[in-house]
Amino acid sequence: MGCGELKIRSYDVQVHRAGVEDLERRCEVGPTERVLCIDTMGDPICRIRNSPMCKMLVAELGSELVGVIQGSIKLATVHKPPKNIAKLGYVLGLRIAPLHRRKGIGSRLVLELEKWFIANDVDYAYMATEKDNEASVNLFINKHGYANFRTPAILVNPVDHRALRLSSKTEVAKLKVEEAEFLYRKFMTSTEFFPDDIGNILRNKLSLGTWVAYPRGESWDDFGSDGKVLPRSWAMLSVWNSGELFKLRLGKAPLSCFLYTKSSILIDKIFPCFKLPAIPDFLSPFGFYFMYGVHHEGSLSGKLVQHLCQFVHNMATKSKDCKVIVTEVGGKDILRLYIPYRKSLSCPEDLWCIKTLKNEENTIHQLPKAPPTTTSLFVDPREV
Repeated sequence: MGCGELKIRSYDVQVHRAGVEDLERRCEVGPTERVLCIDTMGDPICRIRNSPMCKMLVAELGSELVGVIQGSIKLATVHKPPKNIAKLGYVLGLRIAPLHRRKGIGSRLVLELEKWFIANDVDYAYMATEKDNEASVNLFINKHGYANFRTPAILVNPVDHRALRLSSKTEVAKLKVEEAEFLYRKFMTSTEFFPDDIGNILRNKLSLGTWVAYPRGESWDDFGSDGKVLPRSWAMLSVWNSGELFKLRLGKAPLSCFLYTKSSILIDKIFPCFKLPAIPDFLSPFGFYFMYGVHHEGSLSGKLVQHLCQFVHNMATKSKDCKVIVTEVGGKDILRLYIPYRKSLSCPEDLWCIKTLKNEENTIHQLPKAPPTTTSLFVDPREV
């Protein structure tokens, strides 16, 4: 066990990588056991690598690495007077070695990361956690002044290896990056947490593309500028290949989950003619697609969103690595009615907490308590 003075340092890949990977493994067991665990494939900063600005801090006690935290910075839409664009700092990846918890190490890491945010003129720091993660809620809300901001839903749908039959009444078209950026800026700039650098996200190699769906027979040609007429009903979304960054795998899963997965695979192999809904093989590390920027317009658009989700599912069936499709929507967003998901794998109420880092007059408590201006929000795929 390490001893001596606690020191907080910036992550150095040559010095700290092995220690961080060992800490991740140790945090898979203990008081906060996780069913789904992240396999970073030898790159501990993979989850923030694509952010405009990022930083990882490590806590050392003597020669032992006992804690880590990550953060990223971006410009995004946040509704506050007198402007709607704010600089946001995202907190993620806080891990404390099981034998060193409740010693204030987590608080030290949070404070040091907030200092980095403040030095870079960040307006708000925010983080996401499970609603029932008492340790995380206590640390951020009770000790560090974060406030409950939004409770989005994380929707997870397993990928069956069989392709779905798509409706013949719907057309699907892939957009050029310039076309997708035009539509996102035209229709989603008022959406909470819409990133100012959306073009960089769409051009990233991990973004597989943006697709639109509209009723067959209507036109979708030459629309990439103002004045062009769009179909009366349409929907769009983009897909991010998170599996290229890191993998997911089962950690301390219940025995029933293990047996259900094994039996489902076995039944599907022995009786393929039954065409039962299959459960993917979650026993080995696997990748996933993240659907982001889901938007819809018109009376038929809900069904069009559903069609696009089926389209993405069929894309995923061609990947040996992708086992689930994930998206995150506002807690009261009507999209929840049209995006397919497996209830047992999803999280109906994720918890987003936010903290003002600037003591501007009349703003310090307004944003966390303000009701949503829209039911939708934009989840940056770089922060998944």
